[in-house]
Amino acid sequence: ILSCLNLFRCSNREHIASPMPDFEQVPYSRFSQYGFFIGNMQNLQPEPGVLPYEPATSLFTDYAHKARFVWMPPGAQAQVDERGYIIFPEHTVLIKHFYYPADFRDSLSKKDMVETRLLLLRNGRWEAFTYEWNRAGTDADLMQVGNIRPAAWIAESGRAMQIDYVIPNKNQCKSCHNMNGDVQPIGPKVRNLNFDLTYPDGLKTNQLVRWQQVGYLTPGDYAPEKHPAVPKWDDPASGALAKRAAAYLDANCGHCHRPEGPANTTGTFYHWEETELTRRGVGKAPVAAGKGSGGRHFGIVPGQPDASILVYRMESTDPGEMMPELGRVTAHREGIALLKEWIESLH
Repeated sequence: ILSCLNLFRCSNREHIASPMPDFEQVPYSRFSQYGFFIGNMQNLQPEPGVLPYEPATSLFTDYAHKARFVWMPPGAQAQVDERGYIIFPEHTVLIKHFYYPADFRDSLSKKDMVETRLLLLRNGRWEAFTYEWNRAGTDADLMQVGNIRPAAWIAESGRAMQIDYVIPNKNQCKSCHNMNGDVQPIGPKVRNLNFDLTYPDGLKTNQLVRWQQVGYLTPGDYAPEKHPAVPKWDDPASGALAKRAAAYLDANCGHCHRPEGPANTTGTFYHWEETELTRRGVGKAPVAAGKGSGGRHFGIVPGQPDASILVYRMESTDPGEMMPELGRVTAHREGIALLKEWIESLH
């Protein structure tokens, strides 16, 4: 009884007042029309039934902060397959906001809301939609063609930062979320969610447990030993160096460099399940890198990060050389430092 006093925790979904988009009408012209958030849109306060989630290690996007949410229709539940992949029900909506706090040292500083991306499952297929926020941060408009807009913030170091942030067009969204030719979610897998998160009600709960509590996930054995949790790339306490490097590569490169991805012809794979070092590029010559090799001969040279093509391409901001190809105009200094440390450890 006590658990049902908190409607967000109650597993009986019929008692949760939840937004219900009209899937014959979506995509709406404005993000607010979905009814997913309450009050001032910048506050990102979710309606009941709109559940925050966070992967342990996520894709770098020019230092933008991200806030992710999942919504499912009343009575619908996701399932987990033998790989630990979450199989979502029809009409699931995955929501990802991109924003810059004015001062990264102050979590309460004003947010510069930039874009919101939706993945929506309709008629058995995922569709991607992007919304660009107005300058006042009061709403976001549907856009299909992409855009460039300035973003500025104060970094944790106190340094003033400014970039031209690139909002992808619809086809670019599809290129990253491509698995065997179909658009698919990247982040929400059991291994990425198997850790505690503090929710809007103040409770700190394992995300898989919380999904089951609200009725979003069928009861099952999602123990770490069955689908081991991915470490946080920047937290040494969460895993060994090699595991954290693998998590970073999976999140930033593995969506393309995997057997089902668009970079499968390279023969270099960075998805989490790949453990064979040669197939991860160690001592491997590229199939075709062109100027993207930077004059280097192997993807990863053990003990020599500056001789490794992987590092060269991640440091580059040249559109013809850099990896990932999309989603950034700057190099991720901290992520590159992690990969250099890992390559130095290889012998």
